[in-house]
Amino acid sequence: MSISKSVVQQLLDNCTGWRPQMYFKSSLTALSHAMEDLVLNDSDTPLVIASFQRERFYRQESHRYRRIAHKSNQVYVLAAPETEFSNGSVDYETVAFESDDALAQEWHLVIIGQHYASCLICRERNVPITDNKYVSAMDTNRRFEGIWTFDRSVTMKAGKIMLERIAVYRPELADKIAQAQNLYITDSSTTQATVQIESPLANPDPFVQRLVTYLQASQYKLLKANKSLAVKQQKEQLLNSVTDAVRRSLNTKQILQVAVQKLGEGIEVGRCIIYRCHKNDAVATIDREFTSPGIKSVKGQKWQLANNPLFEEAIATTETVSVDNTLEDQRLTTVAWEKGTGEFFQNLIQNYSLCSCLLVPIFYHGKLLGVMELHHCAQEPIAWKPDDIALVDAIATQVGVALIQAEAYADLENLNEQLEALDRTRSNLVAIVGHELRTPLSTIQVCLESLASEPDMASELSQIMLDTALKDAERMRNLVQDFLTLSRLEGGGVEWNIETLSITECIDLAISNVKARKLEQSLPKIQNLTSPGDLPLIEIDGEWLVEVLAKLLDNACKFTQADGTIAIAVKTNGSKTLEVTVSDTGRGIEPGSLETVFDRFYQEEGALRRSAGGTGLGLAICRQVVKNWGGEIWAESPGKEQGSIFHFTIPLKATKHKQPPSNSLSAKYQKSIKKSNKKQQN
Repeated sequence: MSISKSVVQQLLDNCTGWRPQMYFKSSLTALSHAMEDLVLNDSDTPLVIASFQRERFYRQESHRYRRIAHKSNQVYVLAAPETEFSNGSVDYETVAFESDDALAQEWHLVIIGQHYASCLICRERNVPITDNKYVSAMDTNRRFEGIWTFDRSVTMKAGKIMLERIAVYRPELADKIAQAQNLYITDSSTTQATVQIESPLANPDPFVQRLVTYLQASQYKLLKANKSLAVKQQKEQLLNSVTDAVRRSLNTKQILQVAVQKLGEGIEVGRCIIYRCHKNDAVATIDREFTSPGIKSVKGQKWQLANNPLFEEAIATTETVSVDNTLEDQRLTTVAWEKGTGEFFQNLIQNYSLCSCLLVPIFYHGKLLGVMELHHCAQEPIAWKPDDIALVDAIATQVGVALIQAEAYADLENLNEQLEALDRTRSNLVAIVGHELRTPLSTIQVCLESLASEPDMASELSQIMLDTALKDAERMRNLVQDFLTLSRLEGGGVEWNIETLSITECIDLAISNVKARKLEQSLPKIQNLTSPGDLPLIEIDGEWLVEVLAKLLDNACKFTQADGTIAIAVKTNGSKTLEVTVSDTGRGIEPGSLETVFDRFYQEEGALRRSAGGTGLGLAICRQVVKNWGGEIWAESPGKEQGSIFHFTIPLKATKHKQPPSNSLSAKYQKSIKKSNKKQQN
C-alpha cells in the first residue's frame, strides 16, 4: 500500500498563511539533532514521530532513537525498507512504507511534549536537469522545502496528520494511536493555526535562529563553490575528451566531426560548424556540423569569407570574435552591408535563427587551417562568457595540432609511397639501362674481336663489321645523351634561352632534322598544315621546342609505314595557349597505354624487347620539357592500327611584334637548316 498525497501539502492546506522555506540537508540534520537533544536532555515524555526517506538514512540515527525510546513509549519511526526494516514494536514502533509513497520524498520530525512542541516537515525539492548537472554529487547539497516551527498548534496539526498516516500502515496500533491523540493532540489543534507562546521554549531562541541563518548562508556559499568547481571540472573533462578523441585519429574528416560533436554538446549551442580554409579564400564549404534537435542545418552550403567582417577581424587579430546580438552588432548591421556581405548575414539571421555567434580561427604556427563557429539559435541572444571563449580557444588549439599531425602523417605516407615507387623505378631503370647498354656493347665487342682475330677477313665483311660496331656505338651515345638530358630536365639544371619565334619556322626545322637523320630510310609523308600568317608569335626556348617536335616526329616515323602519313597542325586555344598536334596513320596505341607511353623506356611489347629502335626516352623528354614551360602534353588514339595523335600546348605571352624579327632564329638554327637541306640534296 502507498499514499501519494504529501504530508507537507496536507499541512500547508490546513495552515493557511504559512509558506514553505528552503533548507539544505546539512541544515535539516543540524535542526533534527537539536530537536532530538531537547528530548534527550529534558525529563518530559513527549510524542516523537520521525519519518526517514530510506532505511539507510534511518540506520545512521537508530542509536539516538533507542535512547529517545527510554524517555517515552510514544515513539514512531517511518522509513522505506531496503534490507531488514519492517513493521515492528521492539524498542519503539517502526512503520515501513512503499518506496513510491509520497513519504519517500519527505523528511519529518514531530515532537510534542508538556514543555515544548516543535515540528520539521519538509519534502525534497526536485532540481531542474539544467541545474542538476552543475550540482555536486555531495549528499549535503540536497535541498528541501517545508516548515520548521515551535508553534504548538501547527505542530499538533502535523502530529495528527502523521498519526493518521501511521494508522493506515499499522491498524493494529489503533489503541496506542488513540492514546497519543488524547494525550498530545488537544482540541486546539483543529482550529486555525496561530502563533502562541506557551513557554520560553515555544519559539526558538534568537541565537538559534541566527545559527540556522548562518548555517544556511554557509551552505549557499558551499553550493556556489561546488557549482564553480563542477563547471570547471566539466570544461576540463570536455577539453580532455575532445583532445583524446581528435588525437586518437589521423583522419582529418573524422577529427573535425568529433570536434564539432563534442564541442556542440558540451557548450550546449544550437549549431557548431568547422570548415577548412586559407586566409585568401573567397568562400568555404560547410562539410562538418553539429546541430541540436530542431535546429536547421547549413551543411553543404557555401560560406562567404571574402569581405566578411568577422572573418577579417579573426584573421587580423588571430583571436576569437564574439557576437552577443546579431541584430545589434554594427559589424553585421552596417559594415557587412558596406562590404557587400550584408545579405549573407541577413539570410543566416532570418532563415537560420542566428542570435549570437562565436568565430574561432584555427591557427598553427601562424598558418590558418580552418575556422570553427558556434551559433546560438534561441529566441533571445546570449552574452558569451569568458570561460566559454577560453574553452573554445583551447579546443581550437588542440584541433589545429591534430590536423597538423594528420596532415604530416598523410604526407609521410605519400612520401613512403613515392620512395617505394622510386625504388621500383630505380630497380627497373638499372635493369633496362643495363640491357640497353649491354646489347650494343656485346655487338661491338663481337665485331671488334672478329676484326682483330681475322686479319685476312674479306673487305666486304670487314666493312659490315665496322658499320655494325659504329651503329651500335651511336645507339649507345644517343642513349647516354638522352638519359643525361632527361636527368638535367628533371633536376632543374637546364638554362632556358627565351626568344620571340614563329612556330612555323620551328616546325620546318624539326621536319628537316628528322629527314636528315633518316636519309637511308623510307619515311612516311610528312605534312605541315600550319599557316604562318594566322598564328601569333611565341616566346619560348626555340632549341627545346625543335627538340620536342623532332622527337614526336621521330616517334611517329618509327610506328608508321612508309606509305602512311604524318601531319603537324597548330591552333589557338583562346588567348592563352597554342595547341600543336602531331598525328599519324601508324599502328596506334591501346587505350590503357595512353598515359604510360610517356614513361621511361616504354614500348608496347616491353622495355626489354624493344623492336622499333630508339632509346625509349624520347616521349619522357618531351613530357618534361613541356611541363617545364608550363604546358600540357597528352596522347589520343582510336585503337590498334588506327593511328595516334600527340597534343602539347605552348603558353602565349603578349608581344608587340607582328612579324618575327630578322634575327629571331639564332645562327645555330640557320646553320642546322642549311646543313639538313644540303644532306637531302646529296
